Amino acid sequence: MSKRLQRTLVAGTAIALLPFSLVSGAMAAGTTAQEQPAAASKNVIVLIGDGMGPAQVSAARTFSKYKLGKNSLELDSYYVGQATTYADRGEDGGTIVSGEVTDSASAGTAFATGHKTYNAGISVSNEDVSEPFGSVIEASELAGKSTGLVTTARITHATPAVYAAHVRNRDNENAIASQYLTDGDVDVLFGGGKQFFFSKEEKGKRTDKTIIPDFEAKGYKVVYDKQGLASLGSQTGKALGLFGNSHVDYVLDRDAKVPNLAEMSQKAIDILSQNPKGFTMMIEGGRIDHAGHANDLSSLVQEMLDFDAAVKVAMDFAKKDGNTSVVITADHETGGLSLSRDNIYEINVDDWDAQQKSSELIGGELKNAKSRSEVKAIVAKYTGYEDLTDAEADFILAGDGSSYKQEGAFNAVMARKYLIGWSGHGHSAVDVGVWAYGPIAEKVKGQVDNTDIARAVASVAGLDLAKASEQLQKEYLYPKFKNSPEGAALFPARALAEALGAQVSWEGAARKVLLTSANGSISVSIDTSSVQWNGGESGLQAQVDHDVLYLPLEAFSKLTGKSLKWDALSERIKLQ
Repeated sequence: MSKRLQRTLVAGTAIALLPFSLVSGAMAAGTTAQEQPAAASKNVIVLIGDGMGPAQVSAARTFSKYKLGKNSLELDSYYVGQATTYADRGEDGGTIVSGEVTDSASAGTAFATGHKTYNAGISVSNEDVSEPFGSVIEASELAGKSTGLVTTARITHATPAVYAAHVRNRDNENAIASQYLTDGDVDVLFGGGKQFFFSKEEKGKRTDKTIIPDFEAKGYKVVYDKQGLASLGSQTGKALGLFGNSHVDYVLDRDAKVPNLAEMSQKAIDILSQNPKGFTMMIEGGRIDHAGHANDLSSLVQEMLDFDAAVKVAMDFAKKDGNTSVVITADHETGGLSLSRDNIYEINVDDWDAQQKSSELIGGELKNAKSRSEVKAIVAKYTGYEDLTDAEADFILAGDGSSYKQEGAFNAVMARKYLIGWSGHGHSAVDVGVWAYGPIAEKVKGQVDNTDIARAVASVAGLDLAKASEQLQKEYLYPKFKNSPEGAALFPARALAEALGAQVSWEGAARKVLLTSANGSISVSIDTSSVQWNGGESGLQAQVDHDVLYLPLEAFSKLTGKSLKWDALSERIKLQ
């Protein structure tokens, strides 16, 4: 939990409380690496259905039964239990929230590292000055295993990112892409997100440069379509596949150039399984979540079936290999899906395949519609429904009042026709299923927490998560910060000083904050914002913002005697 209980040295005025209201937040105690047991499985495959709650699984099975003549999903026979998904307490717009409803970043951090954190945090602790947590992928790299991340979302999105990157905010996807290159050694990276690897001059989103040549220089074979994926041999070694500028297209929208999740998964396994020490990989059905957010049932069902086909690929390999554990779960449920509505004891499965394209694509056309007749024509074109009422057309034309606008209204109309419901466009707090095969199954049976997934993976694969964390924590800290008017990064004085091993005290009579270490002392006048080093002028200036004292990094370099460096892209301090 975040250490937000404020400590005070002197009761009374707000100024007296200032250094301690702002400089709270000591670091959590580190863990000690322990000798790991022998591995029960050489290889581990983790599959994550992003947004895949119980109703999503039921919907896919029901569709499969009525439309495909198949009474069960591939994953059904491996069911072992369910997992809680709650996050740590955190902030949302300045308000402290419980964390009971998680996002993919905090949930992913839990099942990748075994630690809880706040929503939006990517494998960092919940502190004003966060420490990085090592993941099962990073621990596998230390053990000499091959590693892979495969997703239908952006490869820089939260779920893959938690396994091989560390940032305070999941939206920093340029940094995540760079960390894949500079920090880790993930052998196979397949997904979307091409825009975060290319500069703005090359139609990407990076402000520095295109980093594809750097990946190639590091030995990665880079491909961009299904044909390129097929060209990769099992001896490729390292591969980066970027199959969409943003996310990989929905199943309903894909053309022949876009590989499906099963094809990406099979190719990744072919490459990774060449390592005699084994491999660890994560496969994500990322767009199940996106369809849930949009309330697009037709896309959701197809994304579920796409994910289930990847489950078959993983299970087929595991059974043939004989030395592989597989675990399947979800980060959370999305949309609050219900398979009934309006007190009608029926669902209209016959029409669940009427929609020919995703609502993302259909919504783009509906957004430009100017009349009731245009709306009706677009809906008929993509669904075959020619009986849209005037009221339904007007509702779509106006939008549903959410950020999904016309797309959201279209999906609300379709939900009534399908006889299903949605509680909203966000996540929910329901438990999610857990399925497993191999030695790992016994470790995730019954009612578990999402953090137990990481511990189970580490246990069966003989991985040392504590060692992975310790190595990372020697290199980086991830502090909250603010920028000065000149653009320099400033850091919360107490939190960072204590994280670096210094002591902080408040000299009430002199109205000064004193930071001391074996290397010297810094004194900060609250009234003048002047900073002194060992009693003399330092040339540094402090800032107070919302009762928080901030100092530049040079001040902390003096305290530690080290040349601390600020990595502005990843928003972290390099310690060595």
